[in-house]
Amino acid sequence: MAVWQEAPIYDRLVTERGDVPAQVRREAEHALRTLEQVMRSGLPPIGMHPQQTQPYPTGP
Repeated sequence: MAVWQEAPIYDRLVTERGDVPAQVRREAEHALRTLEQVMRSGLPPIGMHPQQTQPYPTGP
């Protein structure tokens, strides 16, 4: 158990805002699985356009 989970304020924040660290962890795991799939296949994920795979537009 993490230190912040032992604090009463943490329980109140989870009640008010949701378990943000757990949500971030789930999203990071999902991103990692997607990246692993892309790296294995060499293809962009379904729904991503080829031009979105490059972080910056290429020059003319």
